[in-house]
Amino acid sequence: MNITHVGIDLAKMVFQVHGIDARGKVGLRKQLRRSQVMAFFAQLPSCLIGIEACAGAHFWARKLTELGHTVKLIAPQFVKPYVKTNKNDAADAEAICEAVGRPNMRFVPIKNTAQQALLGLHRAQIRSIGRKLPEILEDAENGLSGMSRALFARLFEHFRKLDRQVEELEREINAWHREDTASQRLQMIPGIGPLTASALVASVGDAKVFKNGRQFAAWLGLVTRQHSSCGKTKLLSISKRGDTYLRTLLIHGARSVLLHLKRRPDLVEGRLARVAARRNSNIAAVALANKNARTVWALLAHDRDYQTGYRSANAIAVA
Repeated sequence: MNITHVGIDLAKMVFQVHGIDARGKVGLRKQLRRSQVMAFFAQLPSCLIGIEACAGAHFWARKLTELGHTVKLIAPQFVKPYVKTNKNDAADAEAICEAVGRPNMRFVPIKNTAQQALLGLHRAQIRSIGRKLPEILEDAENGLSGMSRALFARLFEHFRKLDRQVEELEREINAWHREDTASQRLQMIPGIGPLTASALVASVGDAKVFKNGRQFAAWLGLVTRQHSSCGKTKLLSISKRGDTYLRTLLIHGARSVLLHLKRRPDLVEGRLARVAARRNSNIAAVALANKNARTVWALLAHDRDYQTGYRSANAIAVA
């Protein structure tokens, strides 16, 4: 039997494999140890392999691609509807196999080692615990016991060491940003700095895997959910799917732009300025983040520079 589609359910040590032929007939149900995976797929004729996107999925996608297979990563929420029975490894592998063959399925871009290394720098950062702690430790009248004071002092010293390491990580990120043309191009968008730009470039890879800017914004969870029926459209809050870190960076960057809107009205187009004037600040920030995400896709997919007030040929024709 010629296997054409394979679904793999990843785990730490034991992988479940499910394969079908061109007619959809099941021809492969197998459990593999981690050490057996490469040898097994090296003997299997080239086929389409689906893997549920997770931390280790990018590694296996690269390895299986080297063997001549076509590998697609699928977000977990798009696999779940294809699970036919109770959740287990075999059912998950079958669902992945079914999902990867769908013609309209959306896939997650496969990251290379350099992209994952850069994202590792981003994920290793920590937030400041505030500048008030030294004052609290020095205040002898605040009722803090000597034992607690000594404990917090030790923890704060440990934090300061971590904070210095974070500063070193940020310098490495900025150094990478200065050497990458695409990252510098994204920095020209109001609300996007070196941190956000480098994280986007490292996460997205090939932007052309997304059909358009809206699909990219949806991948980041910046579009509204729908609960429509009987011809009535009901829009809810944003879906919050996808990468929380990227979505947070974009929204915080948008908030920064809106804070400076009165002093710099040229930072956003007229429609967004009107939204900021009449709607809640959070809604305006998400709207700007959504627009920035679409702009990011356009710059990466079409390899062009940011232009203030740019309008596409279609938009001009409609106007």
